[in-house]
Amino acid sequence: MKKLFFSILVLVAGAFTCPQAQAQFKLGKAVNAAAKGVQAFTLTDAQMASYVKESIDWMDANNPVPGEDDPYTQRLRRLTAGLDNADGIPLNFKVYDVIDVNAFACPDGSVRVFSSLMDIMSDDELLGVIGHEIGHVAKRHSKKAFKNELLTGALKDAISSTGGIAGALTDSQLGALGQSLVGAKFSQKQEKEADDFGYEFLKSHGKNPWGMVKAFEKLSAGESGQSSYVEKMFSSHPDTQERIKRLTQRAEKDGIARE
Repeated sequence: MKKLFFSILVLVAGAFTCPQAQAQFKLGKAVNAAAKGVQAFTLTDAQMASYVKESIDWMDANNPVPGEDDPYTQRLRRLTAGLDNADGIPLNFKVYDVIDVNAFACPDGSVRVFSSLMDIMSDDELLGVIGHEIGHVAKRHSKKAFKNELLTGALKDAISSTGGIAGALTDSQLGALGQSLVGAKFSQKQEKEADDFGYEFLKSHGKNPWGMVKAFEKLSAGESGQSSYVEKMFSSHPDTQERIKRLTQRAEKDGIARE
């Protein structure tokens, strides 16, 4: 039986967790920083990269990541073989074995796929989702969203007070930054750019880009039930059917068979 999904509410006094949560996707909710009067600041690319690494390392350490012999990991390794980089950004892939239906990609090329999303997707459909997420990385949407969170989000005072040193953040603060990576929202223009890059990326690597169309059809039809991924991708974008239509026409024009 698939294990339950729980979010973690990180309180100022400490972390509260449900004792029954054995395999949970742990995301600390942001707490207001106590620092006052901190001056406005900027972040270098190196500083931001450090925050990304700290955040993804924290999430990998605090969520159930199946071993290399696990069927989920083996399937993801098989599907992503040869997908080494996107526009010069090295890619790496891991599974989180949790109930929530989701996937996300980080500015550094870390792509995390939830096992429950894998459960409802065919191989082509799963690659469609992965291709789309890689599009956000390659087009630097993920980087822009994360940098904006660092500079203007709930933790901006705490971050500026540390002088941009990621290691000075607490577990709850790192969890909050992880939440921003997972829950990043993108504009319709950015979603279109990610679709287009993902389509070409899959095609150039010998994958069937129809998988993106089929994944969007399945998710938008609600076949996955309660899905964070559906909410993230489609709730603020009423043009879902237009996106599906546009990618369908593109695949048909390219003479690619829908399998």
